[in-house]
Amino acid sequence: MKEDGVTLIELIVVVSVIAVLVFALGFTFQRWMGGYKIESQVKELHVDLMNARARAMQRNRIHFVVANAGDYQVYEDTDEDGAIPLPIDAGDTRILRPDPKPLTYPVESTSWTGTITMDTRGLVSPNNTTIRFAIGSNTPDYDCLVLSATRINIGKWDGTCNIK
Repeated sequence: MKEDGVTLIELIVVVSVIAVLVFALGFTFQRWMGGYKIESQVKELHVDLMNARARAMQRNRIHFVVANAGDYQVYEDTDEDGAIPLPIDAGDTRILRPDPKPLTYPVESTSWTGTITMDTRGLVSPNNTTIRFAIGSNTPDYDCLVLSATRINIGKWDGTCNIK
């Protein structure tokens, strides 16, 4: 007798193998996406800091980046008083939109929050500052920023921010 088709056992085995593969790949994808989102946020903040620094030199005005745990804002010292009292004085111009710019992954509580100043020569203060993000169980390739007087670098946290 000729048998065409597939047996029920063969069908169950194939469906089981496919289910295991989909399940395993789903977890890998979730982990990869979490890391990607953190890296995107670090890059975006890095770009905003670098743009504020370049803009301070170009426009010959001090720029400030005010960071909180869950957002940050960039200001130009339009009234040229050299100070950024909190709350922000009306003479300073906001640069970013939306303002404040929200952070999906907040700044780690043990890390820095406050005001970063870029002077007219592009020098950053306070220098030797680390901005680190709460990443949970994600494993991104980089997750922190190190600000020195003349550089803003991206790094990977492992007790300190190791520059990539």
